[in-house]
Amino acid sequence: MTTARDARATRHYFDSTFNCQAMKVLPNEYYVTGENLMITTVLGSCVAACIRDPQTGVGGMNHFMLPEGDSQSPASATMRYGAFAMEVLINELLKAGAARERLEAKVFGGGAVLSAMQQMNIGERNGQFVLNYLKTEGIPVRAQDLGDVYARRVNFFPHDGRVMLRKMDSRTRAGEVIAKREVAVAQTLQEKTVAKPRVERFAMPVRRKVNAPAT
Repeated sequence: MTTARDARATRHYFDSTFNCQAMKVLPNEYYVTGENLMITTVLGSCVAACIRDPQTGVGGMNHFMLPEGDSQSPASATMRYGAFAMEVLINELLKAGAARERLEAKVFGGGAVLSAMQQMNIGERNGQFVLNYLKTEGIPVRAQDLGDVYARRVNFFPHDGRVMLRKMDSRTRAGEVIAKREVAVAQTLQEKTVAKPRVERFAMPVRRKVNAPAT
């Protein structure tokens, strides 16, 4: 089972474009901070939720690949799945000093950047999942950019709530990286849909009572 500490992003760097400290969030990671820095990620069919408390400036981002796993399987308790990734992000925000009643969200991603992903509809499912989850939790969505057929780079500034969004050309180096990730997601989905071995159930033979002939 993945823990919040295991999934916390660690790739800290200085972003020369925005002239600020930044944290890169990869798939199946999250990051929460109360500091004035940028959180960034690149999305294909994956979705990132950017959630913050506007009063304290505490905010964070996650990056998940699939909406929900099998609730009966321990494997579903990983940041790969939206249900777990959203729970972790919200819990870590509260630990960092955010108030649940003040949380607000901006959500991005869910693009069908490969034809295989269009057929599986995974991007749309991810997008619908995050909107339904936030509605159920009572967290208002202040902005969204979901669906379509392109990848996105998302730069989130939790201290003031700004999000800088850039739609990406699939022919770029970053676009190639996204394409490889999408293939991995597709393979995961195909593995999950492989038919389980059929188990034959044999009925127990019925024993009939045979009356012995009268003597």
